[in-house]
Amino acid sequence: MIVDIFFIILGVYCVLKGADWLTEGAAALARRMQMSEMMIGLTIVAAGTSAPELFVSVVSALKGTPDLAVGNVVGSNTMNSMLIVGTAALVAPMVISRSTVRKDIPFAIAASVLLLVLCMNGDLTRIDGLLLLAGFAAFMGYTLKNAKNQDYENRPLIQDETSKSNWKNILLVLWGLVGLVIGSNVFVDHASSLAYALGISEGVVGLTVVAGGTSLPELATSVVAARKGQSAIAIGNVIGSNVFNILFILGLTATISPLQIEGITTIDMAVMLVSIVMVWLFSRTRYTVERWEGAVLVAGYLIYLAWLISSL
Repeated sequence: MIVDIFFIILGVYCVLKGADWLTEGAAALARRMQMSEMMIGLTIVAAGTSAPELFVSVVSALKGTPDLAVGNVVGSNTMNSMLIVGTAALVAPMVISRSTVRKDIPFAIAASVLLLVLCMNGDLTRIDGLLLLAGFAAFMGYTLKNAKNQDYENRPLIQDETSKSNWKNILLVLWGLVGLVIGSNVFVDHASSLAYALGISEGVVGLTVVAGGTSLPELATSVVAARKGQSAIAIGNVIGSNVFNILFILGLTATISPLQIEGITTIDMAVMLVSIVMVWLFSRTRYTVERWEGAVLVAGYLIYLAWLISSL
């Protein structure tokens, strides 16, 4: 147990360090390439911080543990929307652009509704997987098409970004991703071993321990971005990760190996959907997620977590 705790702490450190490098490099690249923070958050940062979910879900499906794969994504998205957005807002109120409220967050809501509908019959077939992948292609096409026509504010990012060449910023992003992936994998492996030793079911482990571990990159990246005043990267990371998790990760996983869903309930799916809807509703109030709204999101997640634990 002492060894597990040591590696859990080590994993968290690697994730936090990786998040700092990734945020700094991505923000600098955004300005040098004349791309908005939101665009970087929706694509590069979101894909990078979702790498642990991709790895865990695909491997889980191949090893015949579909509940872990689906629970990982559902739990991660719920955590992203409630705990991560809430925590980031507590650190610093998050300013959300009109375009994000009107287009990007509704796309994440639509992806959540699609997953809920597809899972109604208790499985995700290869056809369902291809449908999800098609949705991801549409999202990326829309995002890239509108990359240079967005109305997001371009605020100063970091003080010394103009002195760094592109390759140095790219190296920062890559090192950040390495830290995120390695750190989250170390955390998941040792946290999961403790959970299984305590007799917790596979589905609940996926919704809580594994989801928490694979969401560490999003949590660290969004909190660091919010602390640096880069709320567009923070919210873009969450929205992009949610869409990436559902449409690409579950789409690819189901295409590789159809998923039978047993340990994940309709309530879990509904909480995931409600969580992103809450973010959208809070974002519509003066286009800012205030600290008190962040507190509501965090409290909501803790209540859901308590319900999960009580149902063991």
